[in-house]
Amino acid sequence: METNYVLIDFENVQPKNLEILANHPFKIYIFVGASQTKVSFDLASAMQELGKDAKYIKISGNGPNALDFHIAYYIGELASKDPKAFFHIISKDTGFDPLISHLKTRNIKVQRERDLAEIPALKVSSSTSSDEKISAIVKNLIGRGQSKPRKLKTLSNSINSIFTKKLEEKELQALINQMKKKKFIIVREGNVTYKLPAA
Repeated sequence: METNYVLIDFENVQPKNLEILANHPFKIYIFVGASQTKVSFDLASAMQELGKDAKYIKISGNGPNALDFHIAYYIGELASKDPKAFFHIISKDTGFDPLISHLKTRNIKVQRERDLAEIPALKVSSSTSSDEKISAIVKNLIGRGQSKPRKLKTLSNSINSIFTKKLEEKELQALINQMKKKKFIIVREGNVTYKLPAA
């Protein structure tokens, strides 16, 4: 299963719902600005609960985009060690978007969310309707850029990987059938082509 890295721009977003990452296979990095000297007790407690999968990274020095450059560096370093990983930048800063577009052309799976609750795996695990599940799967596939699964079997495995619990074969097949019906995918002889909405 691919690793999901969550990189939080703490100067821009101070999450109050970090506990929703518990019991998920995520690695969390909170990037703290040089002039930020305090974190809330709730955040510190939630980080402690996440154990070795969570760490703070205090950046050196101030300046425009100093923290953003640190996040960009860590994505590059982590992607070179773990090329199949999926990266989630938690920030309201649209300045990340050109970097994200470029990384996708290099087959690095990355997307920006404004809040932890927008991470597809979390939306999927808490959603009940199949439409919500389809929406989260489509968002995940869009985030993969050019590295989307080309075989039906690989697509099935990928869909399972964004759910916290493995889907029953019947439900998995129903989701794939819905994606075909909505014309998001075309399957011919086990090969998959995509017609996804623009990111």
